Amino acid sequence: MASFSRLGRLFAMILVGSSLATGSVSAADKGNPEARRIVSIGGTITEILYDLGAQDRIVARDSTSFYPADANSKPDVGYMRALSAEGILGQKPDLILMEEGSGPPPVLEILKASEVPMVVVPTPPEANKIGQKIRDVGAAVGLSDKAEVLAAETEDDLKAVASEVAKITEKNGGAKKKVLFVLSVSNGRLMAGGADTEAGAIIEMAGGVNAAPSINGYKPLSDEAVIAAAPDVILSMSRGDHSITPEQMFALPSMQTTPAAADKALVSMDGLLLLGFGPRTPEAARALAAKIYPGAIN
Repeated sequence: MASFSRLGRLFAMILVGSSLATGSVSAADKGNPEARRIVSIGGTITEILYDLGAQDRIVARDSTSFYPADANSKPDVGYMRALSAEGILGQKPDLILMEEGSGPPPVLEILKASEVPMVVVPTPPEANKIGQKIRDVGAAVGLSDKAEVLAAETEDDLKAVASEVAKITEKNGGAKKKVLFVLSVSNGRLMAGGADTEAGAIIEMAGGVNAAPSINGYKPLSDEAVIAAAPDVILSMSRGDHSITPEQMFALPSMQTTPAAADKALVSMDGLLLLGFGPRTPEAARALAAKIYPGAIN
């Protein structure tokens, strides 16, 4: 548990790193509707392009873009926060489409200085911004009509999930379970998701309460803080070294007195599904709610 696998390090860097000042721009202003050679950087961006039927226009993608499975057949230009300008421009793209937070800044400056259109899509961890993310991607590649349909369907599904989740908490007399997202465990210390994170947002969407609201971002928690948080459920990612069994998690001294330990309540989900905040987010929220409140939602 003390070391990360390649994929584990990838997710840790995605989530823990602060957003770079990329100078986000409007997709409509800087896109290339006729683009046939798109480099897609960011797992959710790539998902959206596939959902819009633009997968054949993607000539390369970054290493966070592993869904759908077919995306793995595309050339890999590297990790989104450690990009190489040469690697991207070597693909001879006519559009570079990337999630906000990609970098590093010197590489972005080189890409901006090239004559290749580049769109940086804002990706705030907010459910009500997912539709705009989809629309931005669609505008950048000339598929606004399809993007509008996908965005509207996603927004409608998010509303449906919210209604379903509200009924769950009503049945529980308004009581909500406290959920602690654990990004990683190193030397017995937990890295947890606090306020202003995708983890905190998806927990709330699923009808839970973030057990670590006093920290911002993804940060280590002391044993005392974990004990004080008293989570009912532990949430983790299911890939690489982030995968951890209930026995391993609840053997940690800080966990042993928590309500979650008493019930061995550990939920593991695919990280991109859980934290991607794209078209599959309603699916993720519904699946998480079903795991937090077994039998209460279909």
